[in-house]
Amino acid sequence: MHEKTTKIQNRYDGFLQTNGLWNNKVIYGLNQFYIENTSVKINIEINEKLRLGKYIERFVSFQIAQEKNIEILAENIQIQQEKRTLGELDCILLKDGKPIHLEVIYKFYLYDASIGTSEINHFIGPNRKDSLIEKLTKLKEKQLPLLYSNECASFLKTINLKPNEIEQQVYFKAQLFVPFSDRNINLKQLNNNCIAGFYSNTKELYQFKDCKFYIPHKKDWLLIPHTNIKWLNFKDFKKNSTEYLERQFAPLCWLKKTNGEMEKFFLVWWS
Repeated sequence: MHEKTTKIQNRYDGFLQTNGLWNNKVIYGLNQFYIENTSVKINIEINEKLRLGKYIERFVSFQIAQEKNIEILAENIQIQQEKRTLGELDCILLKDGKPIHLEVIYKFYLYDASIGTSEINHFIGPNRKDSLIEKLTKLKEKQLPLLYSNECASFLKTINLKPNEIEQQVYFKAQLFVPFSDRNINLKQLNNNCIAGFYSNTKELYQFKDCKFYIPHKKDWLLIPHTNIKWLNFKDFKKNSTEYLERQFAPLCWLKKTNGEMEKFFLVWWS
């Protein structure tokens, strides 16, 4: 398999192996979309310059296209008012003949008990610039209501649909990370299977001074750690990671312990 094709395949498999942020219940008024995560050989071209969110939308499009009971009617629908873009609908599809407006989300969140008073409020972005509650609020108050706008109605006519005929769902996958100092967190609302690793600060890092490290590119954050890479020793990792931390950017890293066990973790600058 060509190197580029292998890279896309590995990322796609990592995407499939990421769990939905919640199962079989409504969170914040949002219904989770369900589809079987069956790995197949992926055969699409993807522009490597796409940001991660758009990159993952291509994976979702491919995944949905494999399903016989699902038909994509439209994707990446720009809703405009005169020359101003109001927003975008990710996808409108038919599942078993039922029209669904689907929004696709893939996120990385860290659990910080000092933020807010509920489980959902505790999850923030690795650089503290965004949070789960902000994303859920944006979905509920901005992105999903776009379907019912006058501007969207004219588009829906072109595919012979009316807003009240369409169910709205989210395909929300996430990797969650818990503090190194408290790794026994048990989630009540969200899916415990989304917990992908831990996060630590530089002070805690010294407990891993005998381990090997790797800092993957952002699109490779999707991957489950493997050994087919060039590992860094503790000294080199400290040097390389400092460049990220000085920019107030928390890198996702891989850790290989002396017993061969591998884990994902975020190294944060703010803890």
